[in-house]
Amino acid sequence: MLKKLIWWKTKEQKKKKRNCIDKQYGEIDVNQYYVIDVRTRTEYNEGHLDRSVNIPLKDIKRKIETIQPNKEKKILIYCQSGIRSKKAIKILEKLGYQNLYNLKGGLENIE
Repeated sequence: MLKKLIWWKTKEQKKKKRNCIDKQYGEIDVNQYYVIDVRTRTEYNEGHLDRSVNIPLKDIKRKIETIQPNKEKKILIYCQSGIRSKKAIKILEKLGYQNLYNLKGGLENIE
């Protein structure tokens, strides 16, 4: 079941709706998304969401089109707290990806 979706906006685009939607962990059916963990390889190896692919933030611009070339695919991005995932979303938007979702609060927000 989906609950209310929350749009987040950057300071420079307060009036423009973003392609990114924050998702609460309980709202997510991972079968509907390509799930990307943008933490480091070490963090990923310590624990990650099932069915997630690790593409560290520093590598996302270089690797994303090889790993997920479909720019219309629903992509859920997460990190530890939500900061790196929002940065990754900005990068992906510039590359033309359209259906981007952020795990609100990152892994720290999962009970």
